[in-house]
Amino acid sequence: MSSKPEQKETHHANGAVVPVVPMDCLTSPDRGQLVEPSNFLGPDGNRVEVVMLESRANAKGVREEDALLENGSQSNESDDTSTDRGPEPASPLKETSFSIGLQVLFPFLLAGFGTVAAGMVLDVVQHWDVFKYVTEVFILVPALLGLKGNLEMTLASRLSTAANIGQMDTPKELWKMITGNMALIQVQATVVGFLASIAAVVFGWIPDGHFSIDHAVLLCASSVATAFIASLVLGMIMIGVIIGSRKMGINPDNVATPIAASLGDLITLALLSGISWGLYKELESKAYVNPLVCAFFIALLPIWIIIAKRNAATREVLYSGWEPVIIAMAISSVGGLILDRTVSDPNFAGMAVFTPVINGVGGNLVAVQASRISTYLHMSGMPGESSDTAPRKCPSPCSTFFSSDVNSRSARVLFLLVVPGHLVFLYTISSMQGGHTTLTLIFIVFYMTAALLQVLILLYIADWMVHWMWGRDLDPDNFSIPYLTALGDLIGTGLLALSFHILWLIGDRDSDVGD
Repeated sequence: MSSKPEQKETHHANGAVVPVVPMDCLTSPDRGQLVEPSNFLGPDGNRVEVVMLESRANAKGVREEDALLENGSQSNESDDTSTDRGPEPASPLKETSFSIGLQVLFPFLLAGFGTVAAGMVLDVVQHWDVFKYVTEVFILVPALLGLKGNLEMTLASRLSTAANIGQMDTPKELWKMITGNMALIQVQATVVGFLASIAAVVFGWIPDGHFSIDHAVLLCASSVATAFIASLVLGMIMIGVIIGSRKMGINPDNVATPIAASLGDLITLALLSGISWGLYKELESKAYVNPLVCAFFIALLPIWIIIAKRNAATREVLYSGWEPVIIAMAISSVGGLILDRTVSDPNFAGMAVFTPVINGVGGNLVAVQASRISTYLHMSGMPGESSDTAPRKCPSPCSTFFSSDVNSRSARVLFLLVVPGHLVFLYTISSMQGGHTTLTLIFIVFYMTAALLQVLILLYIADWMVHWMWGRDLDPDNFSIPYLTALGDLIGTGLLALSFHILWLIGDRDSDVGD
């Protein structure tokens, strides 16, 4: 009998719990290799049979006894369990404020300079004939620039989450994610581009009461072609950025969405300006070109739909992911209407160069925050599951910005980037002699107030919206960023227009707002 207690003690030393089960329950071959039973006395003095199962790991390195005992072997004294398990994805909980700021800073500045370049382009092209005589093109600007939030940033957030939780580790999984998501964003880009042109026609026709079929077809062709080409280029860039980030040990959530925005505004605005200008030139001599361009891109839709439907990772989004992108497009179009009405007034022509900057910076920062919160929630389970990581539905501003959790820490870091970032961007615009506005102290104060208020509102809405969508069984990667970036366009354009109107009313002539 002395050898049997020693065997029992050795088994406990290895960190396993000895199950006490009847002999007839161990006839199944998948319960492990049976070891000779031992006899012990139970608490009541009756003899019980103690059966020890040989430790055997499954394909994932999880011991089968653990599942049988409902995690009974997960003891703090055990080292075998932790060493047998495969590597887990890196948790954002380990990030400090400094590491978050360091990883976000470079892509944030890169994205900001991209919006500055887009603002300089808009400042120049606003004087082109197509923008003068087809002013509805201004309505397309926030809607199409917002596609980076609707599509590319959503793609970046979705792929960043997939990379962080290990769904892109093998070449097969990686290829499936790439093909499915690229086909998906082509479908979304074509449809949203078409709907954006309809919104531009309606918003331009209602105030003026004038409708031109040629201008409507021009807007449709320009919008669809721009959305398709821009999404194709930016989607390929995003995939490269996320794969490179993982290989370099950088959290893709911190860099992917800002880089998507860095080139998104510039590429999209350059394409919109060039395509609309070229199609406008063809109106007189070759009127058939505009409807032909529109029909060509719409005819490609069935191909992309078939590819996206065959991929399980994108099939659900193909069916259920339309509500956020369409509503976001409508919200951005309202911002475009504000831009159209403001920039068309010669007194506020200087607003054009600043609109992509304030909208882009706000959208970039809130997209990073939404992507980070979404990844944090995905590490704890699936959407709709109750979790300690998603306890609140309507957070207070104090809990959003001043609590000790990692999401509050990142919100503070992102908010603190607003002032130094915008100062750098304003100085760049001024040094390049962009716009029609001199940077006076009062102008900078009004501009910074608008920018800070915009980001403050967006970060708070992001904290509420992502957790609310998670509780409603909606994946925040697919649903939150379109709404947030569209709200950023609307809030940013509205606050900037309000600032310019106030400056004009109080007579800040030193800033040359009216030139």
